[in-house]
Amino acid sequence: MLQSLKAFLAEFTAADDKAATTEDDLRLAAAALMFHVIAVDGTVSPEERLLLGDLLRERFQLDPQETRELLAAAENAEAEAVDLFHFTSVLKQRLDAADRERIIAMMWKLVFADGKLHEFEDNVVWRAAELLGVSNQARIRLKQAARDPG
Repeated sequence: MLQSLKAFLAEFTAADDKAATTEDDLRLAAAALMFHVIAVDGTVSPEERLLLGDLLRERFQLDPQETRELLAAAENAEAEAVDLFHFTSVLKQRLDAADRERIIAMMWKLVFADGKLHEFEDNVVWRAAELLGVSNQARIRLKQAARDPG
């Protein structure tokens, strides 16, 4: 898996716009997008990192080693990306509407992991939802569900 993630990262950071087609590409795009939402406020808390690992492990049925590798690759991809489009285009191409909403729901869980909503985080989720074709109504509904899980 690590080799495939490295290959995707190299392709991803190149100027080439080839469509990604593998499951590893999908995983990395989702992980990098979610890593971006926890990093955008300038601080990645241990709680946010742990939750991201848990969400990725559960969503993609990864073992602990695969999860660590995916997190490291996601952090690298996010650091080298210039915008969200590369991540969201892979996801929009490969996921149906319900799965794209699940990505937004996971992003909201990450936003509220540290107990506070930063305006940059809110903006990233809004932009990601727009790029993924998730409606404003769904984005707001998912935000409320993440903020008030009870």
